[in-house]
Amino acid sequence: MILVTGATGFLGSEVALQLLQQGNRIRCTRRAQSLIPDILLPYQVQWVEADMLDIFALEDALKGVTQVYHCAAWVSLKQADKKPMINANVMGTANLVNLCMLHNIRLVHVSSVAAIGLAKPGDLITENHHLDQATETDGYAISKLESEMEVWRGIAEGLDAVIVNPSIIIGANAGTAGSGQLFETVHKGLKFYTAGSCGFVDVEDVAKCMIALMNTDICGERYIISPENRNYKQLTTEIANGFGVTPPSTLAKPWMMGIAWRASKIIGALTGKNPPIDKVSAQAASLQRNYDNSKIKKAISIEFKPISETVKEVCERLK
Repeated sequence: MILVTGATGFLGSEVALQLLQQGNRIRCTRRAQSLIPDILLPYQVQWVEADMLDIFALEDALKGVTQVYHCAAWVSLKQADKKPMINANVMGTANLVNLCMLHNIRLVHVSSVAAIGLAKPGDLITENHHLDQATETDGYAISKLESEMEVWRGIAEGLDAVIVNPSIIIGANAGTAGSGQLFETVHKGLKFYTAGSCGFVDVEDVAKCMIALMNTDICGERYIISPENRNYKQLTTEIANGFGVTPPSTLAKPWMMGIAWRASKIIGALTGKNPPIDKVSAQAASLQRNYDNSKIKKAISIEFKPISETVKEVCERLK
């Protein structure tokens, strides 16, 4: 039996789908209020209600399980959510790590490139770079780094585990949530682009990498999953062309981004919704963050899906 945590989410549901299509028996955790994704409705899935902080419910969910894909995580830009988000993500991972060690279960843990530091200007970021926790202010990045540290702690104590660090995950099933917000914003007529760059990856490829790594004997390694590095002007232009709208044409300079995140913070406070941009993401929008994917390619010989193809699929779905 295989367990997938966070299977009601964008990545977790894709992992579950691919496992099912390969003929596996799977069990998926969900919170009581979470809706089952449409892509999993046609399949026989054993759903169990289990909060990651409820160690007794987790232990029940792990009965008879030999492999776990840990995709569950709380993501929020709200400043008020920072401390509880860090606590939930880290403690939930710690609970799972302890139980996997206890029951001799192999684990594939989903971290993020947010937990990896920056390289020197002009260099590619590799798995050997590490986030400086002393200077980091992004609550999500801190939560992923400290969660990853719980997995490393488990590995040191005998846990059979491997870690993946995806870059920005895109795909048609995201809708307008998460990375889908960028597509929606461009569709509505985005006027500005930023000078930064980042890695992007199709959700199907992240799931493929996770499943392939699970079925190896690799343990105690982390892998960046990021097939292509794109600057934001290039990517937003592709998205605009996919929707048949005018591409962004004005460079948003850092001082303009400063105004944007402050305004977004006020709007978020008034509406109670996640701000579309915060201080950290505004600053990151002008950074060059380009990733080296040679390690994952060497490990599993994956052929990544072109990002341009994924962009077209997302635009067609959102039309």
